[in-house]
Amino acid sequence: MPAPPPPSRAGPALRLARRAWRLQYRDSAQSLALAERALAMGDRLGDASAVAWARLAQAYHHMRYGPMPVALREFRAARRGFARLGDERGQMLADVGVARCTWRQGRLHEALDIVLPLRDRGMALLRHEERGMLLNSIAGCCSVMGRPDEAFGYMYQALREAGPARGHGFDTVLYCNLAHELCLLGDQDEALAYVEEGLRRCATMNTPLFHAALLINRVQSLTDVGRAADALPVIHELLAMRDDAVGLGVQDMSFESLAIAALRAGDVALGSDLLQRARAAVDVDGLPDTHIELAVAEAEAARCAGRLDDALGHLARLDPLTREGISLRARCMAWQLRADLCQLQGDPSGAVHALREWQLAHLARSAMASRARQQAASLQTELMRAQRRHEEIDARRQASERAREALSAINRQLSARVAEVQALQLELQQQALRDPLTGLYNRRHMNEVLGPMFLLAQRDRLPLSVVIVDLDHFKAVNDRHGHLAGDRVLSAFGALLAVHLRRSDVACRYGGEEFCLLMPRTAAAMARRKLAAMLKAWRAQTFDLDAGRLTQLSFSAGVADTAAGEWIAPEQLLRAADDAALQAKRSGRGRVVLATP
Repeated sequence: MPAPPPPSRAGPALRLARRAWRLQYRDSAQSLALAERALAMGDRLGDASAVAWARLAQAYHHMRYGPMPVALREFRAARRGFARLGDERGQMLADVGVARCTWRQGRLHEALDIVLPLRDRGMALLRHEERGMLLNSIAGCCSVMGRPDEAFGYMYQALREAGPARGHGFDTVLYCNLAHELCLLGDQDEALAYVEEGLRRCATMNTPLFHAALLINRVQSLTDVGRAADALPVIHELLAMRDDAVGLGVQDMSFESLAIAALRAGDVALGSDLLQRARAAVDVDGLPDTHIELAVAEAEAARCAGRLDDALGHLARLDPLTREGISLRARCMAWQLRADLCQLQGDPSGAVHALREWQLAHLARSAMASRARQQAASLQTELMRAQRRHEEIDARRQASERAREALSAINRQLSARVAEVQALQLELQQQALRDPLTGLYNRRHMNEVLGPMFLLAQRDRLPLSVVIVDLDHFKAVNDRHGHLAGDRVLSAFGALLAVHLRRSDVACRYGGEEFCLLMPRTAAAMARRKLAAMLKAWRAQTFDLDAGRLTQLSFSAGVADTAAGEWIAPEQLLRAADDAALQAKRSGRGRVVLATP
């Protein structure tokens, strides 16, 4: 059969469905919301795998919080989807869910016949918490069938497969089940210890069912040791959970157990209300213990009302208390109450008979607890080890996060420092290549680029013009108006060049009031026309200075290009342009002269 696509190939709907599956123990509300989104997206995108996994996550949620028929329908729909995909893992998990629904309906052998054959293949195929789910389902069947030693063994194995570090919160399920199992065996003190540890784990999760199950175990344990009054605050806490954030409420509140505790604590009004809820919630096909506890609750209510005959009548209508599926705890509870009622009625023989039956059930319960104690101790040790491993892993994770944050801060500081250095280097490079006064390139840069530009012009047989510009009468400006005025004139001329030249042209301050222009793909005649336009613009500029207005400025320029002669080296071209500029000055300034070969 083809395997489902690996995670790396999963689409958005399947990734959403898988996240919903992983969150089912840690946050039931978010898990359901994600599953619903994944189902809608999977239907829209035609992603059959996403639809199957979303249905599976929904089915497990409904099994815990919603009507059982809805859960069974979803499990079967998910299984059909997995079967079409050839996804054996998904089919197996759907079967585990069907088995859970089956044993909760009281069909224990049928449930065990579903999950037991899956064990060997499931251990090879399923993942950590999924193996724990399979083993825990087998443990549940064994527990209800009165085989706690086997139940503890499977729970022990489930914990090893899905500890706190890799079970996505599944270990909290085991705390619930362990507390329940120990309560059934009569070890109430140990059960209460597991309840407290489970509640501590629940504090970091959003799973109302597990929280409620642990509180119910606390009520049952306190009631069994004669501390029903201490259970009243717990009952009120449970009732406040009915309108949880999911909106469906806790599926199995064990109202019959809560009613017994309230009645024995003397709160008859609360007990009667809980009894009414228990009658409404009881499932005809549910677990036998539920029917036994409901009968005990009815008898307790009748006893509180002084109707002893009615109380005994409720117990007398029970099915034989020895049939399979009835826990020894339930049998002890029923026989003990019957003995108390017979004694109150003045029926010593009935009381003795009930006490003998209670004694037999109690002895069997003690023997069963003894057989299970070794497994329970091993499981407790493994739980402690798993918790320590979880705490160590969590501590390492926190230390790693702190180290990563510290490293990130160092990296940010280093990045900022590198950026500063790069900016400084860029600034230094610009300072090395640029004239600070005019913003033009300096003579050093001109010397670096002239050679390559000269060779490129020769290779491509395109003209390169070199221009030397000398500002006229600049010394007189300095002498009359001062060097600050001269700097202002130089800066203005640099701005003029920047406006009139192309981006491919290179403008450099050659020295003092001299400038050099490198104009690729430009013949001397064209360069002369551009310089004439710039000379006109320069003449039009005025400067208002302290010593008066400065107008009618001019410059002298010489132009030489590579097409004008057989220049052997760029220095010859530069010298020709310089000679032409000198000739322009000697000819009266304010003009542009072309070099002759």
